[in-house]
Amino acid sequence: MSVSTIADHTIDEVPLVPASEAGPAPKRIVVAYGFWIFLLSDIVMFSALFAAYAVLKRATAGGPTGAELFNQVSVALETAFLLASSYTCGLMALAIRSKRRVATYLGGALTFLLGVAFLGLEIREFANMIAQGATPQRSAFLSAFFALVGCHGLHVTGGLIWLLVMMAQVQVMGFRSRVQLRLMCFSLFWHTLDIIWVGIFSVVYLMATSL
Repeated sequence: MSVSTIADHTIDEVPLVPASEAGPAPKRIVVAYGFWIFLLSDIVMFSALFAAYAVLKRATAGGPTGAELFNQVSVALETAFLLASSYTCGLMALAIRSKRRVATYLGGALTFLLGVAFLGLEIREFANMIAQGATPQRSAFLSAFFALVGCHGLHVTGGLIWLLVMMAQVQVMGFRSRVQLRLMCFSLFWHTLDIIWVGIFSVVYLMATSL
């Protein structure tokens, strides 16, 4: 019997279910699909902010440039803290899969503390720049800088609040399937923020020294 004949018999044996009777997709698939759409929309937004910064990075209007404002040591520490938080978030994800509560709390706590350290350094950087008169309205370059880096910082802040809520849910509800799904979504979100920061570190801070 030929391969095509076998395939025809196999197809004939499978009952065809009309799409109207198939029923909705499982909730975990719907949630995962929707969350990927959210992440992609976030990436599109950051792509627009990156493009705006690339166009406006030389439009200083006689004001300070990035090379004059950026503290590379502080930025390197910010990067180290955020990348380390990605590692601890990965450890937390592994603990969630094996349903180890203590390891989950430990990974979540380390991720939170490293995220707070990153935010603290970023807020200090913004405060120092504003104290020098380098405010968003000073030039198009600074407007683009604060929009891009500030938007990322707001995402990190939202992620930290989300992490606290999820740790509370683990405490109350344990490792139910919906809690695990939410934690996996948080992990994807956090790793995406780390990837975006690598782009910011390269395009905004490292390239500033070559201007």
